[in-house]
Amino acid sequence: MTTGLRGRRGRLARAWSAAAVCALALAGCSAQARADGGGGSAGAGDRPTATGTAGATGKARPKPSATPPKSLAGARINIADGQTVGVGMPISVTFERPIPVAERADVERQLKVTADVEGSWGWVKDRNLLDGQRVDFRPRAYWKPGTAVTVRAGAGITRHFTVGRSFVATVDVRTHFMTLETAGSSRRVPITAGAPGMDTWNGTMVVSDKASKIFMDSKTVGYGDQYHDYYYYAVHLTTSGTYVHMNPKANTYGGRQNVTHGCVGLATGGPAKRFFDEVIPGDVVKVVNSRDTVAVGNGYGDWNLDWDQWRATSALA
Repeated sequence: MTTGLRGRRGRLARAWSAAAVCALALAGCSAQARADGGGGSAGAGDRPTATGTAGATGKARPKPSATPPKSLAGARINIADGQTVGVGMPISVTFERPIPVAERADVERQLKVTADVEGSWGWVKDRNLLDGQRVDFRPRAYWKPGTAVTVRAGAGITRHFTVGRSFVATVDVRTHFMTLETAGSSRRVPITAGAPGMDTWNGTMVVSDKASKIFMDSKTVGYGDQYHDYYYYAVHLTTSGTYVHMNPKANTYGGRQNVTHGCVGLATGGPAKRFFDEVIPGDVVKVVNSRDTVAVGNGYGDWNLDWDQWRATSALA
């Protein structure tokens, strides 16, 4: 049975009607960034000092639609049909034009998520989009491994995906170690995180993609000429350019001191490649004991709102 999602607390169902389906643009903040292999494009830099805004390229900013998109034409979903994702992956829907506040409830009713899970849609101000161009579906807690999910947006868009094994990495910037928990096992890996003043974002982030090689240019994030090179085994966490990647500095400082520009660095060779090979989009990387919490719309930061806060972002709440 499929029922309309109205954000009522404690409601467990097989399906929800919800807001529109949007693809999350997770390219990093560098226009010069190039990525090779491993799961898609990614941007450059660690933690930027300026916030990117839609329309910065000089293109005309889109106007709100005159009428609600009854067929959800132009809506895009961030998960491919048949894909296997990690337990933290939200269903994210983006639109070509902003949806006005008065029309968002109507849009949500056109979405259906069929899964054995309690969840809610919520409107997210994406870092690189205008308000009203992105809406996400997030369970109350992480997806249960093995969950089969079907998403329908209007009459023309359907996606089927599966939730894989649980994989959660907790980065403690104070102890300089990352704890990996998966399939009932746990291990600790030495890391180096953002140096003081360039602190790694605190909070929960979700892997969006990964690349075996990526070019990073510090000028694109306001750090002058501090780095301008390729980095390897790069796992992408935020739109602003936070990665877990191989960093030769971790050979010396891993487990001892934070010296990066905001990314999480792993030692060359085994540790970085092993982590890269293990992770899939949707896996969780949680940073603790750092400073500012990553914004909800800076990548998949949905988990940084508690359940009541998240439900309140739905137009049907």
